[in-house]
Amino acid sequence: MVSSRVCVYACVLLQALLLLPNPAISSDEKDNLLQGINSFRQSRNLAALTKNENAGCVADEIAEALEKKPCSTMAGASTVTSTRPQYADYPSVIKKCNLDSNTTADGVILPVCVPKRVPTLVLTNYTQSSYASYLNNSRYTGIGLGKEDDWMVVVLTTNTPAGTFSNMAAPKVGSMLQLTRCFLVLMLVWFGIC
Repeated sequence: MVSSRVCVYACVLLQALLLLPNPAISSDEKDNLLQGINSFRQSRNLAALTKNENAGCVADEIAEALEKKPCSTMAGASTVTSTRPQYADYPSVIKKCNLDSNTTADGVILPVCVPKRVPTLVLTNYTQSSYASYLNNSRYTGIGLGKEDDWMVVVLTTNTPAGTFSNMAAPKVGSMLQLTRCFLVLMLVWFGIC
């Protein structure tokens, strides 16, 4: 009797787990595109692009901004350098991703819209369009990927100071330490200890 109850609960639990969304599946689409783009680059004797989390944040935010726009809003490939995107409030994207805007100027944002994001068509939109010239360029070393609805967004980064998509600089530890020392000296003087 107990074993049949355990079996029923185990079956119900297994079915519930199978019905839950699997985040690994959704990231597979991005990983497959990255693999396809890197295969394209390697066939041209170029180094593989490495994932850049900050560029991924920008790509996700741009894709989210494009989410409700129909594919017809883009006639063919629409390359936009990261300093002049036309489809999102770029300063707020940079702020939300906590990036130093001076480190995004050399990057490019490459959005494509493919109904239902059919993987082979998405890859073809990158490798068989004007976007291929960016993918063929050894200047680009990093990549961020974002997707929403029918939209896929690729952000390419460089290893130059103006293309790394680096986070905003935090206060230097040395200057904070000096400030703390100064405060302690003032406190000691105030209380007459020094």
